[in-house]
Amino acid sequence: MDNIVNGIKNKLLKKTIYIPGDKSITHRAIILSSIASGESIINNYLNALDCQSTIKCMQNLGVIIEEKDPMTLRIFGKGIKGLQAPSNVLDVGNSGTTIRLLAGLLCGQEFTSTLDGDDSVRKRPMDRIIKPLSLMNADINSLTEKKFAPLKIIGKPLRPIHYSMPVASAQVKSAILLAGLYADGETIIREKEQTRDHTERMLSFMQVDIKRRPKKIITITPVKALKNVNIDIPGDISSAAYFLALGCARKDSELIIRNVGINKTRTGFLEVLKKMGANITIINKKVISNEPRADLLLKGGLLKGIKIDQKIIANIIDELPLVAVLGALAKGKTIVEQAQELRVKESDRIKAIVEGLARMGAKIIEKEDGFEIIGPAKLKGNTVNSYKDHRIAMSLTIAASYAEGKTIIQDAQCIDISYPGFVNSYQEVMK
Repeated sequence: MDNIVNGIKNKLLKKTIYIPGDKSITHRAIILSSIASGESIINNYLNALDCQSTIKCMQNLGVIIEEKDPMTLRIFGKGIKGLQAPSNVLDVGNSGTTIRLLAGLLCGQEFTSTLDGDDSVRKRPMDRIIKPLSLMNADINSLTEKKFAPLKIIGKPLRPIHYSMPVASAQVKSAILLAGLYADGETIIREKEQTRDHTERMLSFMQVDIKRRPKKIITITPVKALKNVNIDIPGDISSAAYFLALGCARKDSELIIRNVGINKTRTGFLEVLKKMGANITIINKKVISNEPRADLLLKGGLLKGIKIDQKIIANIIDELPLVAVLGALAKGKTIVEQAQELRVKESDRIKAIVEGLARMGAKIIEKEDGFEIIGPAKLKGNTVNSYKDHRIAMSLTIAASYAEGKTIIQDAQCIDISYPGFVNSYQEVMK
């Protein structure tokens, strides 16, 4: 399915928007509630394809998960040692988060399991979890020569490790923390740069002994049980980012986005927008289920190009294709470096966004570890390829909104991986 966008460059926006639940938190809520002791309620979960893959995997491990209503899940936790051997291969679909987190969880079980996914997942590096988990005595192996999925895991007793993260990755960190629940002592992780900490926050909320110490050190001690809790999930700031980008370069536009997660490990995109000259105010702050959230008030105006601080690259990795779009709209040069991780996502996102924006008339140069853009560009509609990557499809939709004429975004059905309803929400805002 293609997405056809008719650009309205000077459209004045005055809207209030509600964003679906956070994808990262939804994955973790489903997994951790499944090994908690008793019934948990998850409110405002993201009912997207990636999260459905996590639900199906946990159901295949014997967990009863019911949809109470379209925004609420009821999960009957099996306890930390209550999972059952799956009857078939655990299919994670397109979800890199699912395969990496479940790998950590399954290493400490008393049965054998196999994790696999679609063609995209089968191209994503798994050695970065195989190495630390193997150090914990895990029996985890790729069934390919290139250390990709499928992964075969033979559960066995685990030992704790002291591990320094070579690559900034919340998924790898979370895999080690989940395995650490089953180790026979304290596991210690040291990060070079702090990555999103939803796993740590939720484990703490469920009364696990987990601590963050100075110098980006995290420690986790095994427990006999995780407390079942009710979890309220804030709106996904990575999804809100598209509407912030939709309004920030439109003079005199005003958008309010309600109940957005403002976890400090996820607000790097807001920092980028502010440095580019965007007018954003955070209002109505509160903390629920150990996660901060607030309303975002955006007023549109002129943007300027900047060089992205390398220290926040890991925390805006999902939004970097959108940064490229903003760079095309901003005055001056925008530079992104040290973002090689973009090449091993659902697509090669550096190549995909550079190609798409170039076809629309942007002055953008592809680098091995990022890109440079000189703006502002007079974008023109064209046919562009999403490479079946939801982040690319949504970013190009925003670019198309500022372009002259019609843009056709190929294979846009991939948007349902993380944001079902995005196209309808976009059309409603642009009315």
